[in-house]
Amino acid sequence: MSTDASTAAETVGGVNRDRLSRALTAANLPTLVAVLYQLTGDRTWLTDPYRPTRSRGMDNNDTGGFDDAVADRIRAAALDAICAFHDGAPMAVPSPDSEHLVEMISVAVGEQVPPEFGVMVAEDMGFTAADTQVAAPNDLSVIVIGAGVSGMLAAIKLHEAGINHTVLEKNSDVGGGWFENTYPGAGVDTPSHLYSYSFAPRAWSTHFGKRDEVWQYLSDVASEHDLRQRIRFDTEVATAEYDAQRQGWTVTTMDGEILTADVVITATGQLNRPKVPHIPGLESFDGPIFHTANWPADLDLTGKRVAIVGTGASAMQVLPAIASTVGHATVFQRSPQWVSSSDVYFAEMGDDANYLMDVVPLYRLWYRTRLAWNFNDRVHSSLQVDPGWEHPQRSINPANDAHRRVFTRYIERELDGRPDLIEKSLPDYPPFGKRMLLDNGWYAALKRDNVTLIADAVSSITANSVVAQNGSGTEVDVVILATGFETHKLLTPIDVRGRSGESIRDIWGPEDAHAYLGITVPDFPNLFITCGPGTVLGHGGSYITIAECQVRYIVDVLIDMVDKRIGAIECKADVETEYVRKHDEAHAKMIWSHGGMDNWYRNNAGRVVSTLPWRIVDYWEMTRRADLDDFVMEPRLDEAR
Repeated sequence: MSTDASTAAETVGGVNRDRLSRALTAANLPTLVAVLYQLTGDRTWLTDPYRPTRSRGMDNNDTGGFDDAVADRIRAAALDAICAFHDGAPMAVPSPDSEHLVEMISVAVGEQVPPEFGVMVAEDMGFTAADTQVAAPNDLSVIVIGAGVSGMLAAIKLHEAGINHTVLEKNSDVGGGWFENTYPGAGVDTPSHLYSYSFAPRAWSTHFGKRDEVWQYLSDVASEHDLRQRIRFDTEVATAEYDAQRQGWTVTTMDGEILTADVVITATGQLNRPKVPHIPGLESFDGPIFHTANWPADLDLTGKRVAIVGTGASAMQVLPAIASTVGHATVFQRSPQWVSSSDVYFAEMGDDANYLMDVVPLYRLWYRTRLAWNFNDRVHSSLQVDPGWEHPQRSINPANDAHRRVFTRYIERELDGRPDLIEKSLPDYPPFGKRMLLDNGWYAALKRDNVTLIADAVSSITANSVVAQNGSGTEVDVVILATGFETHKLLTPIDVRGRSGESIRDIWGPEDAHAYLGITVPDFPNLFITCGPGTVLGHGGSYITIAECQVRYIVDVLIDMVDKRIGAIECKADVETEYVRKHDEAHAKMIWSHGGMDNWYRNNAGRVVSTLPWRIVDYWEMTRRADLDDFVMEPRLDEAR
């Protein structure tokens, strides 16, 4: 056979069969089963022995629990079906309805998925068309404050809707927290293919993206959508005041510049203002002392004695990244964290996996859908308090107690041979009471000879040491404050004043923010908040999903403002009151209200301020379309403008 003929035989519809065959050895088999069924319509692939097992915890379950013979049959059938598709064969099940889709998802994840997920997933995967929101020609003006994940998304969707807008960003480039946080080890604890916009996939290099790649992703999205031409960088907002006579907002920057717009959308996030605790002697330390969010660019830790204050997400990323460089690291821990493992946390995606994402129809969508179930709403039901549970101090229900046993065994296995570290590292509160963390080498770092874990809070700092509550002092050269963010002081330091002239800080108080859907507040017409109160995901998943829900809702309101000639739109007080009541009642039955631990989700009075009590599918439905009956509306005063 000639070379040309051989090449033709190997290539089908532009896809090289041998290359595809090699790539399929790296396939996630539960994902491949779902694709195979859609390509062929053969229900055999939805039945045993081709039904995958349920994922353990947050594992990827690439093998699906199949033995080698079954796995080989799946890959061989997929190879033929994918090549046939590229050769012109139609997809047998191109647009499954929601009921059909729930059946397919349930097979792919190895457990029954509730029926209400079908509608949401059908739209997310593109099997049903999402409403295209485009406003009629208009002169509505919007100021977006912030160019992080939410602000960028708002700018993209406002542009698509044909609504004029300007984004004000305090930093010199896009990315928000991903631009600011450059500390060693910084990265996501949500899978990369889930921590991305639904409309902007990427060939990720790792299963869990590190800071540089996440920021590069956001930068690339900004370039692809020409966002920078609509963003004013190095422009920090000082005040925003509503003018009822003009039905609009006056925004003043820190430099004293005054801008006006009909609508303001805040996209300032909740993890953007470092929280530095009041520690006596903090200012007296002679060496470098800084918050992780303000990591010095020229810092050299080689051989240094370093203190890390805190054991939350940032500390858990920093320690493994610097442990081999420093002379000695001492970690000060107020309370230990529950930590989960992931079988692919350290793994690269690989060329084969990315090839499948590009070449295999629907593979990327099914891969993301499986991640969404495993990391989002799957665990939500286990976070409900069982009032009759007999062990309320250690767990909240039988499922939560089972999680405790699994996580405990993991800690004991990772710290085998170090009973001292096991004692310090085992939490005494229920799992998921604080945000679950993924082990990125934390326990391995704790076992190093040059790492010491002090299970005590810091009482003071001297010129050259950190002193624990028990009075013991540790001499150090550098102090790293991994102490979190001012999560309850939403919109700080911006002074936002509504129709009455009262500041939103005074209405909310120092740490008790509330808003209808976490988006809109009475007395503040034409103001919309992203990443507002009660919208952080405590039960897992990607905040980007919530951001897409919020921006879709906001744009829907703005299109109604254009189409119905609305000049001012303000959430009704009773609507917000009722929503907040339901929000608080839901949280009272959930783990984050458990009295056995502190967490950054609730305020000093015990009210859960930050986290979403609902499942993502519930919030998706709540924000799917705006109901104008929830608002007080005024017609535009100046119809000539």
